[in-house]
Amino acid sequence: MNEFFRQDNRLGIPIPHLSQSWEDYSVENQQAILFNWEKIRGKIPDRIAELEKIINQKQAALSDEGNFERSCQLNSEIAELASIINDLWLWYRTHQDIGSKVHQ
Repeated sequence: MNEFFRQDNRLGIPIPHLSQSWEDYSVENQQAILFNWEKIRGKIPDRIAELEKIINQKQAALSDEGNFERSCQLNSEIAELASIINDLWLWYRTHQDIGSKVHQ
């Protein structure tokens, strides 16, 4: 990871963290950012697959769960994992417009 990316523990991947507007970066830095982002983007489908496995395990546990409180907890965990997957897909769709997406 470099100065342009920070690990997002919730998502489980580094995400861009730009300290200035996209246009203020040199062409070389823009290219380096995009190159690194494409490497990270390539790992997102694998991360999503990992989370989907966990969801499937929790859904299986939920189908056998008789304790209402535990069922609610499992549902909450499944919802959070689904939210993470949704966010990962949003990041995955971020291509050349990375500058406008990440400047927060």
